[in-house]
Amino acid sequence: MTRSWQDEQSLVNFLFSTMNLSMKTFNRSLIFFLLLTMNGLKLSAINPIVPTGHYMADPAGHQWKDGRFYVYGSRDESKGYYCSRNYDVLSTEDLINWTFHKDCFSTVAPKDEVSYFDDYLYAPDCMYKNGKYYLYYCTSGSGEVEGVAVSDKPEGPFHNGQLMKGPTQIDPAVFLDDDGQAYYLWGQFSAKIARLKLNMMEIDPSTIKDGVVTEAKHFFHEGSQMVKRNGIYYFVYAHIGRHGMATSIGYSYSKSPMGPFKYGGVIVDNFGCDPNVWNNHGSVAEFNGKWYVFYHRATQGVVTMRQACVEPITFNEDGTINEVEMTTQGASAPLNPFEQLEAYRSCYLTGKVRMDCRPDGSQYLNRIENLNTAAYKYFNFKKQPKSYTVKVVPQKGGKIIVYANNLCLPVLAVIDVPQGDGKTAQEITVPVTDRISGVHPVYIRFQGEEDEDLFQLDWFRFNE
Repeated sequence: MTRSWQDEQSLVNFLFSTMNLSMKTFNRSLIFFLLLTMNGLKLSAINPIVPTGHYMADPAGHQWKDGRFYVYGSRDESKGYYCSRNYDVLSTEDLINWTFHKDCFSTVAPKDEVSYFDDYLYAPDCMYKNGKYYLYYCTSGSGEVEGVAVSDKPEGPFHNGQLMKGPTQIDPAVFLDDDGQAYYLWGQFSAKIARLKLNMMEIDPSTIKDGVVTEAKHFFHEGSQMVKRNGIYYFVYAHIGRHGMATSIGYSYSKSPMGPFKYGGVIVDNFGCDPNVWNNHGSVAEFNGKWYVFYHRATQGVVTMRQACVEPITFNEDGTINEVEMTTQGASAPLNPFEQLEAYRSCYLTGKVRMDCRPDGSQYLNRIENLNTAAYKYFNFKKQPKSYTVKVVPQKGGKIIVYANNLCLPVLAVIDVPQGDGKTAQEITVPVTDRISGVHPVYIRFQGEEDEDLFQLDWFRFNE
């Protein structure tokens, strides 16, 4: 396929129009699932950058020789445990339109290939050298084993996973310096680094250095990554210095890949993306001369169903990185308020409201209680909107109050949501009551006389 897709409805409509099928003939949910699981499916996405209904954590980003940008990450599949036995890959030529490559590597290998463990795959990384792409992974089995698999293509599939001798903790990462020397990073609480041998499959054990960055000095938790910019080496990692949780992506920096590293700070903090968020893990990467941080957000009120996101970052003259906020727009320009936006793309939630997922894979805001809020950043109001439309599934009923800039003023719209059966969706349109122009965040406050389950929110848009 060469078309970019924005939601599951356009996918289904395209399939039925091209195959001349009736919607009554096939189960819509099954068709949606089959479409999303095709390799090379094209998607158009803001944050999160993964397809609706799919989950990728621990994103490691790289621009390779073909000019495209690739993101490697863990696939989450259950509320009951982290990750899965498979990896997927995302690729893009502009950080806006993403292609989803499913099943690039699995610990459940074909019979004619080596599968080191039939176990869960945790955070990966990838590196290109010697005409090959090397996928570095770790598993949950037998003391958190780390391994490497190889492919001729950046999106895989990667084959013949082999044990990496030496490293025995999670979250491998690889850095290739300008002189061609590759370094392998791994560990929890105390980061380790070692030189990789020329075959990219083994570390040189005589070069292992422990404590490169630590929890005590650098707030290091796990999730190592290294990049180089203007002669400065940045050690990027899951940062556990805020909220008593590893919700941040932090960094330390040095003039040498082996350190010593000076603590830098936080790049992005995902606290507030979900009521039960606990961790973060990501990477910093350059794409076409600009720099970005990739990270994940929690969903569904659990720590295990995470989705990858991206934000642009900037550097100061001294090499330090400015902290950025979570946004809905991600790497794109401010959003068009007159285009429909799925409510689950909120970049900040308060209360118990969270992103949730229906059996057909569609996502929405659920568990909405009185005085819960949701934020969306940013919209470019080039024209004055006349009205505001929402799609809701009413339950106990309540109000949706829409603000610009903050949760005070101006009030753009007030929607009364009636009681309902919790199954039947409604679209409600109301006038916009105040003027607005330019770039603004949009905040939503939910109100109701009942304490919980007021309604579900699927999407909204402003109307010209």
